[in-house]
Amino acid sequence: MMEKGNIMAEPGDPLASAEPSIAQVGFGSLCPRCGAKTLYVGMIKFAARCTNCGLDFDAFNVGDGPAAFLTLIIGTLICIAAITLELAAHPPIWLHMLLWPPITIGLVIASLRVAKGMLLASEYRNHAREGRISRDEPKP
Repeated sequence: MMEKGNIMAEPGDPLASAEPSIAQVGFGSLCPRCGAKTLYVGMIKFAARCTNCGLDFDAFNVGDGPAAFLTLIIGTLICIAAITLELAAHPPIWLHMLLWPPITIGLVIASLRVAKGMLLASEYRNHAREGRISRDEPKP
């Protein structure tokens, strides 16, 4: 009998082999195929492969997309928070310099882990590969 979350499932049962959702992969650092917690070897570094099912994580190209979007989104939110604090409380500049860099770095690293995991799961689900130009199509 295999345990899937809090549910006990028999081998061969569709529930036992159900893949985790994209959100579960991102938030739980799970393998998109088997659901084992083997996606990362460091804070934001993917493992080479899943030690449970052997899925090759190196075959996926997550790239820098999540980092760029998260930096822009979190940077915008931090700017709004810093301006709001400045207008509401007028703290000294050293407080801003002490407060916002660690918050920004922490938010980017924490959300980058989730975003990279979700993008890898999305690539796995959609069988995403590099784009190719088909030689069989007629040219316009």
